[in-house]
Amino acid sequence: MTQAPINKKSNNNKTGENKRKHPTKKPTHFNVKKAAHKTFVPKKVMPKSMQKIVLFNKPFDVLSQFTDEGNTDSMRETLKDYIDIPNIYAAGRLDRDSEGLLVLTNDGQLQAEITQPGKKTAKIYWVQVEGAPTEADLDKLRKGVTLKDGLTLPAKAKIMENPEIWERYPPIRERANIPTTWLSITIMEGRNRQVRRMTANIGFPTLRLIRYAIGDWTIKDLDNGTYKVL
Repeated sequence: MTQAPINKKSNNNKTGENKRKHPTKKPTHFNVKKAAHKTFVPKKVMPKSMQKIVLFNKPFDVLSQFTDEGNTDSMRETLKDYIDIPNIYAAGRLDRDSEGLLVLTNDGQLQAEITQPGKKTAKIYWVQVEGAPTEADLDKLRKGVTLKDGLTLPAKAKIMENPEIWERYPPIRERANIPTTWLSITIMEGRNRQVRRMTANIGFPTLRLIRYAIGDWTIKDLDNGTYKVL
């Protein structure tokens, strides 16, 4: 939207005349969130016949975008190296050093439902951590931990068997005599690198992170580096 130019008011005030100053009202957290909703939620619902939904099992070291902005000569892989469907965009992000499910769509409303915290869409992560957390450690995640950007919502966390998954290249770094443990962690939020920060907060750094599910969608039977259209 083009913003109209600001008109400068002529200065007709006499010297010494006092102007009444109004304190600037600071935006509240509620106002910020409300504005964000207006920005991302379209007014019209897309017909199902026009809707595209793509599930992609993102490999390690791939950007979750179609272009490497600002790096025209970069050799980094992007979504265009794997997906040739036009006019779809990632609903939320998955860090370059993370793997697993990425949902892409042409439906802005669906993007909002997946990414906005108020919708509380469950996201399941398989997380390989350094060390051997106990139930007492996991209870901290279940109650919520305090990060730099605030208290996290209670998460579901449990120890899981080593999953049958693809090899990662390069492999994770492992230190001698220090075990690793796979966790299943379910969160309703999507803060920047949240799961990694949560495990670090309780003393168990994340070595490998795979997003297994978003809502009812999963990477079950979806090979790494491949996608399917729903």
